[in-house]
This record gives sequence, structure tokens and C-alpha cells, in this order.
Amino acid sequence: MADQEQTLYSQRFRGFFPVVIDVETAGFNKDTDALLEIAVTTLKMDEKGILSLDQTLHFHVEPFEGANIEQSAIEFNGIDPFSPLRGAVPEADAIKEICKMVRKAQKAAGCSRSVVVAHNASFDHGFLNAAIERNNIKRTPFHPFVSFDTTSLAGLALGQTVLAKACRTAGIEFDNAQAHSALYDTERTAELFCHIVNRWQELGGWPLPVVEDSEPTTDSEPTTGNSL
Repeated sequence: MADQEQTLYSQRFRGFFPVVIDVETAGFNKDTDALLEIAVTTLKMDEKGILSLDQTLHFHVEPFEGANIEQSAIEFNGIDPFSPLRGAVPEADAIKEICKMVRKAQKAAGCSRSVVVAHNASFDHGFLNAAIERNNIKRTPFHPFVSFDTTSLAGLALGQTVLAKACRTAGIEFDNAQAHSALYDTERTAELFCHIVNRWQELGGWPLPVVEDSEPTTDSEPTTGNSL
């Protein structure tokens, strides 16, 4: 079954291994503003090709040296960056542990590269890339620019782009009081991604049907002036 799972997984996303992430930050600028919290969830696939949540790793992160902290951002997410109760770890330690877990899961799935899945993916992916570069981490499993954005996927599949509304439309419980926690948002985003991918399969969208090459016809057909 393990070999079959790896084969299915590697076929499903062209060898890519989707990894769901969410970050909480001290602003919108990935290069100057602190990364305060990050969570990642890996996914597993059963023998029928159905995705579900697997492992989740979550860290509170110490602001890197010289990081900017926007007051409006921490008022919004409710994080006190310097509270000793957070149990925060250095940014480099968090990213290294995440890369280690993801590399192991990626290999087990038979995939060649990991791809960030996130809601408004460019934001989370940008902060992840900035942290990887800032800490000079060379062995990263993540593709540097390819990502799967659940905002776009939910807009297509569910007619919703806000995470909470998309989850509820999909029948996934969403508690606004727990939102804007990287751990909570990552797991809800992972459930949403799995729902959309699995529903697409139920509707016959994957695996794709094999299209046979048609034999050329010998009968002549009438042409029109605007034939393509």
C-alpha cells in the first residue's frame, strides 16, 4: 500500500508535495517585518487518492534582530512579541525544523519538491522565503515560487474567497474566536484544500481520462471561409 500511495501522490500534482502553511506577522513587509508565528500541515493520501491532514508543526517565533513591528499588526492578531509566555524559538530553529519534517514527508510520499498551499499564498510564501534567505538555509524542500492559493481555488469551487466563509460553505466548522492563530488557520486551510481536491475527484476531474489519438479521416469535408 505504501508504494501505491507514493505512486498516486507523485502523479496527482506532477511530483509536487503540497504543504499547507500560515504565518502571523508584525506587518506586511516580508523583508523588514517580524515573523511571529508559523504553522505547517502536511497531507497524506489513501489508496483511493483521497487527501487528508497528516502532521502539523507549529512555532511561536522570536522577532529577528532589527525586525520592524507595526503596532497595528499586533493589535490585529493579538500577539505580544516579547511575552515570555509565548515560548518563542529563534526563527532559524523554527524554519530548520519545518524543512526537516517536510523533507521527510515529501520523500515518504514519493514526491520531488514541496509546494506551499496557503490562503492568499503570495503573502505566506513571501514571508517563508524571506526567513529561509535571512537564515541562509540551503536545504529547503520548498519550490521558490510555485504555490497553490486556496483563495483562488475556493473562489472557483465554492464562490467564496474569505477563509471563514469558504470553510462554512464547504461544511467545515470555523470559529472566528480562534482565527488569526497560525495553528488554527493552517489546519482549516488544509481541510479546505483537501475538500476542494477530493470533491474535484468525486466529480470525475481526476484521474484525467485517457484520450486516444483519433485516426485521420479519409472522407473529405466541406470547408467554410472561416475554417480554423
